[in-house]
Amino acid sequence: MAMDNLLQEFPPVTTQSWEEAIRKDLKGADYARKLIWQSEDGLAVKPYYRAEDTEGLEFPQAAPGDFPYARGNRASGDWRIREQIDVADLEEANQAARSALAAGAEEIAFSNKAIRDASDLRILLAGLEQTPVHFDDAGEPLLRLSIAHLAARPRPAPISTGFEPFASLDFAAEVVRAAPSAFVPFTFHGEELEESGATAVEEVGFALAAGIDYLAEMQARHVEVDRAAPALAFSFAMGANFFFQIAKLRAFRMVWARAVEAFGGNRESGRARIHARTSRWTKTLYDPHVNILRAATEAMSAVLGGADSVSVAPFDECYKTADEASRRLARNTQILLKKEAHLSRVADPGGGSYYLEFVTDFLAREAWKRMQEIEANGGYGKARADGRIAIALKQSMARREEAVAARRRVFTGTNRYADPAEKALQRIEASRPMGEPRGAQSYEQLRLRTERHAAAGGKTPRVLLAEIGDAKMRAARSRFAADFFACAGFEIATRRFENAAEIAAGDAELIVLCSSDPEYPELAAPLIAALRALGRNTPVLIAGNPDSAPQLRAAGVADFVHLRSNPIELLTAWQQKLGIKE
Repeated sequence: MAMDNLLQEFPPVTTQSWEEAIRKDLKGADYARKLIWQSEDGLAVKPYYRAEDTEGLEFPQAAPGDFPYARGNRASGDWRIREQIDVADLEEANQAARSALAAGAEEIAFSNKAIRDASDLRILLAGLEQTPVHFDDAGEPLLRLSIAHLAARPRPAPISTGFEPFASLDFAAEVVRAAPSAFVPFTFHGEELEESGATAVEEVGFALAAGIDYLAEMQARHVEVDRAAPALAFSFAMGANFFFQIAKLRAFRMVWARAVEAFGGNRESGRARIHARTSRWTKTLYDPHVNILRAATEAMSAVLGGADSVSVAPFDECYKTADEASRRLARNTQILLKKEAHLSRVADPGGGSYYLEFVTDFLAREAWKRMQEIEANGGYGKARADGRIAIALKQSMARREEAVAARRRVFTGTNRYADPAEKALQRIEASRPMGEPRGAQSYEQLRLRTERHAAAGGKTPRVLLAEIGDAKMRAARSRFAADFFACAGFEIATRRFENAAEIAAGDAELIVLCSSDPEYPELAAPLIAALRALGRNTPVLIAGNPDSAPQLRAAGVADFVHLRSNPIELLTAWQQKLGIKE
């Protein structure tokens, strides 16, 4: 059968027809509430997208490797697997790097290296002549040494550093003039934005504004934009919002290419050099092996977004020094994506997705507006100096933390689906710095407080979830309450009962009645009376938020656990009432 005839069997369906079918299936439920998702960037994400949503967008027509590079800098989908080496001794660091390369790494990043002279640099880079190398903590002396090192070699592998040009703009201009093509001396650390609360729009907009400031400063120092732009790389942290993170990198490449073009640079100079790493903010102390899964999705976002190099952090680095096993898992995550999932074989596999193209365009447009606001008020340097960037990040972080506290933003194994029997206190290295912000920390502190109390000889509170009455409601509310109290590391016991006397005979520090709203008034009073008759003052809580709450409080109910409860506040309060202190 000819393709034309096959397609004729499936006549086009209009958007209006789809909408009518959806509203019919909703049976009167609110469309926006059920199906529209509000992103933290202010985009109302629809349940589906069609070709008409991308009408007027220019960049989807460009092929991978073509200006303005929304679809990637290159025609292939390959990327470099970057391995982080954090070993103080230069010879040991070199050996660790060579071992990582033998195990599948393709680029090496050295951290905390005290390189004093050319001899030290040769020791560190011995056997790495064909390997791209990045120096995270580079100062002015190392930049000069790197230039001399590359100049002495006919076909050197590229070297890059994490030096921020704003630290010394005159020196930056000097370096750009002297830098060989294999040297990328500067990096703008956009990962700090993501881990300080920035939305995707803010990440792209602030990074773009910083890059424009850099180009303007170099131009003011008579450095050509076609030399200045390739000397700057951008580093981003990849968060949990899979498609938005892909679109973030695509959008940034596009707006950066436009910015370089506006400065008079050629199209080749507009190729943004992007390194991406997995986010530290998304990692957890509890259920830590879930960090492996988080890192896998974040690495996929980086790859599908077209990053030039990607690093995956060991799953346990947030609470201990990573060992060989966790480093190998991190490295193999990328090797699996490249060699088994074959993600390197296709450039921009998301290209043409109506949703992804629409989000890319949205982020690019909104980020460009954010950049223009910053430029209109003196530029990125002034905005950072006078605190406007910090204020914006603080506000975004507050919204993000509120979403975590309310469990709208889920950390599997920590603020949802926690294992109350899990212990993490003993696996935290005392020497491990814990200053970096992570989204799950408020819930982790709850759990650790309970653990420290038990370690000091106290008793871990036992919560009895008393299922009684309506079968459907008791089961649903019991599951909700179990999930809720597990976040604080309380012991959970779930049982079904026939009457209040059976519940009162149970052994627990808290009793949570799990039933239907109409049944609570006739269950709570007899239970509290039975407890008092036994000489016990065990607090009784209600799973739900019934209209009879004032009546139930008058009868002696201590608290209510429901969707609108603030888990951090409520669980902290009950820890204190049960004798668990800081």
